[in-house]
Amino acid sequence: MKQQIVLDIHDRPSPVKWLALSIQHLFAMFGATILVPFLVGLSPAVALVSSGVGTLVFLLITRGQVPAYLGSSFAFIAPIISAKATLGPEQAMVGCFLAGLVYGIVALVIKGTGINWVMKLLPPIVVGPVIIVIGLGLANTAVSMAMNDADGNYSSQYLLVALVTLAITVICSVYFKNIISLIPIFIGIVGGYLFAYTQGLVSLKEVKEAPFIAVPDFYIPFVSYTPSISLGIILVMVPVAVVTLSEHIGHLLVLNKIVDRNYIEKPGLHRTVLGDGVATMLAGLMGGPPNTTYGENIGVLAITRVFSVFVLGGAAVIAILFGFSGKVTALISSVPSPVMGGVSILLFGIIAASGLRMMVDGQVDLGDKRNLVIASIILVLGVGGAHLELSEQVQIDGMALATIVGIILNLVLPKSKEQEAVTSEVEEVQENQKIS
Repeated sequence: MKQQIVLDIHDRPSPVKWLALSIQHLFAMFGATILVPFLVGLSPAVALVSSGVGTLVFLLITRGQVPAYLGSSFAFIAPIISAKATLGPEQAMVGCFLAGLVYGIVALVIKGTGINWVMKLLPPIVVGPVIIVIGLGLANTAVSMAMNDADGNYSSQYLLVALVTLAITVICSVYFKNIISLIPIFIGIVGGYLFAYTQGLVSLKEVKEAPFIAVPDFYIPFVSYTPSISLGIILVMVPVAVVTLSEHIGHLLVLNKIVDRNYIEKPGLHRTVLGDGVATMLAGLMGGPPNTTYGENIGVLAITRVFSVFVLGGAAVIAILFGFSGKVTALISSVPSPVMGGVSILLFGIIAASGLRMMVDGQVDLGDKRNLVIASIILVLGVGGAHLELSEQVQIDGMALATIVGIILNLVLPKSKEQEAVTSEVEEVQENQKIS
């Protein structure tokens, strides 16, 4: 029996509930969205603004039909660091723009040729394990945030704060009703923050010193620098789009199941891919990290059953406002890592579980040796952190390598007669669902 929908796609909540639900989505994404620019040396405030603008553009391009939030992509962390170190920050931003441009090209091809070729390249046996890799790949980050201090040493105090935060989140989600059950992530973070404060883990010094209004440090082409394109930056950044494209399709297919709609057919994969790509290009033009649809926010949708695009749009507007507020940005940054680690344990786990669900719903038979081989290799390469060094500047690692190997294996390994029959039936159905 399916869970009841609390708010559907175009339902508009009351102002107070709207604000609370939007803030919950904001808190679900802000830890990762801010963490990425910190790791790669970009402005967290710009990342907030670009994620908000990117989400609004995505909602506009998809005609307000797809409830998704876009935030900083973890897949681009290593390429951006490499590009900045070897080619400079200007080239890194150009590379981010080019990665988004790849999305635009793919969207045009999908619009002209249909979706069958994409689904052949990325069927459930490939996408499912890749989504599991995405979730489990983030698991180490969540656990590390939950139990390790700033020096990377084990801290029982940190772990206690993380467990209290997680407990509050789970209790609000499972045992409470009405508004409390709709914002378990938000309440969990607030409760964990207050508990962390009693443990002496919260410092408000930077919040007091920060200005109320502060313009982010945008890094704009032809204003902050003169852009140029090189083969090196293309080789470093563009291949990562393969990872985020598969991630995007995986998230979209998960949304199909959660929201019970076929987004591949309407508004069409070409629109969602284009929305994601334009958001990434805009982020590059602002000086922020590339955007991607966020599994954390999909997790919030699954928990709360609130699918309203107005709630996601509200979160985007608040993110933009937060990016221009020095006080708010400092306050968000003051949230201790174990608090974010506590809620991330739940949210990242939901991403991995969604991959399992996709394989089950796609009727992937792991008793078949071919499927077992593909899934096993993707999981070990992705979770194990395997990488391929093509040169000093070009490296294919973890998620990217697992995705590429999975695609190749799916194309070259022979299918059984039973699988061929099932594939033919699926292709016949897909042929009738081509994008208009």
